[in-house]
Amino acid sequence: MSDFDAIDSLLAGVGPEAELPSPQVRQELRERARLSKAQVARALGVSPSTVAAWEGGRDPVGEVRTKYRYLLDGLATKFTTDTAPVTPSPAEPAAAQAPNAADAPPASPAVPEEGGEGDEVEALAVPEPCVLCGQPAGTRVAGFAQHLDPADCQTTAAVPPAQPATTPVQPGTAHTGKPTSTARTSRTPRPSERSQGPARRAFQEPSGPVDLIGQAVQAALAEHHGDVEAATAALVKRAIPDAMRLLDETRKGARYDVIAHPWIPDILKKQTSRGADQIWEARPKWTRRELPPGKHEVTALDINGAYLSALKTHLPLGQLEHSAGLPHDRRRAGVHLITPPVWEHEAVLPNPIGQRDEPGPLWVTEPTLRLLLRLSGPKYGLCAPPEVHESYTSGATENLLEKFRIALKDARDEAIEQGDEVTLEYVKAMYSKFVSTMGESNYNRELYRPDWMHIIRSQAFANLWLKALKAHDEGLAVVRAMGTDELHVIGDWHRVFPEGRGVTEVKVKDTYTAGTDTDDTTGEERE
Repeated sequence: MSDFDAIDSLLAGVGPEAELPSPQVRQELRERARLSKAQVARALGVSPSTVAAWEGGRDPVGEVRTKYRYLLDGLATKFTTDTAPVTPSPAEPAAAQAPNAADAPPASPAVPEEGGEGDEVEALAVPEPCVLCGQPAGTRVAGFAQHLDPADCQTTAAVPPAQPATTPVQPGTAHTGKPTSTARTSRTPRPSERSQGPARRAFQEPSGPVDLIGQAVQAALAEHHGDVEAATAALVKRAIPDAMRLLDETRKGARYDVIAHPWIPDILKKQTSRGADQIWEARPKWTRRELPPGKHEVTALDINGAYLSALKTHLPLGQLEHSAGLPHDRRRAGVHLITPPVWEHEAVLPNPIGQRDEPGPLWVTEPTLRLLLRLSGPKYGLCAPPEVHESYTSGATENLLEKFRIALKDARDEAIEQGDEVTLEYVKAMYSKFVSTMGESNYNRELYRPDWMHIIRSQAFANLWLKALKAHDEGLAVVRAMGTDELHVIGDWHRVFPEGRGVTEVKVKDTYTAGTDTDDTTGEERE
């Protein structure tokens, strides 16, 4: 490339951004072309939730904006020139009218489930294994490859008439025996098909979101010829995009829309390229200064799935809005500038805001503020209420990531039960990297919510602190609380915490002896 070519390239990138039609027109063009969000997202290299955000009012930027405008212009031109579409004769057979299921208009409008959206059907250029029978299928429904006609599924013929057919349970799936969702196709089933109990029931119960995990594990093991280490490494490497795909699947038909790239206040932006923002996460880093008299056996407990459990927390849905001088509103969530209360129980319990050397106000997240308000209430009375100076908040829900969390939890539980370490490491990487990369990260461009990242982390810290309080209230001596998952106690912890590998259980990390039997100065045995 010559110098002039390089200059021309620079000039081409300078100028006004491509104009886009209104969000309503964007959606109308896509729907008129019978394209799914997933198809558009795949072509543009983004996620379906990003396409949904564009159709909800957010505009893309940079090169992807130009590509999106090119697509929309092409669709608009196509519909302008296609003024005389060919209407198939009613006498023509269905196969002649719609050779491709993805291009065929529905015989009757698909009726979505209450509170949900209709599943989208897309044709596959290369057939993929059907999630029901494993044989090649040319279409994908709601993101899963499967046959549109139940008769094409070879597993249905093998089901005895007296045996109810159920969805094959993939590794990592906790089957409840209840239908997860109803697959909706581009045609209305004939009455004779509705009467075919086993075949129709198998078709009505496609794999749920958790099956994405099982399918990915099976594909990785097949690709690496059963090499567990190689398959695990490959799955961990792709954990971030796979987690975002799983999130998209679990958000289908959700009540709330997620704003993936909202305006962010300066307090949530890094002060330097390698620095931190102004949010204090209240990470516990506490060791008891003095033990009770005598020699003690200390048990170091490991809290399972700390970040996975922390996905259940109050998250702001939309863009954060500033307020000052207002009381805390439990219907909203965000970050808050507070003056924390004095903590007078350092000898037996860690400070809920962690070890902080600088006095005065600090920015904390929703879980930290709610924990302090709870501890200052009449039930505990452990401190004074924090003083809230100002806040950045939005309307919130505690269940925003609940389906996502349950899908990961079920896969984790199933992997533990089956001794499937590949799936277990894959799931761990999915939720840990999901949390760590939703801030200012080059590894996850689909979700920019540093407020969520801080809130989820703080919820994990608050959960550990509450376990320390529970141990203390049950008569155990708390010796140490560190990070999200480390709690050291003296006493019979089995009567307080169940032991196991589940997310509601704990396991022993270490045991050691601390304290002394005799007085250091007199040599006499302590009472």
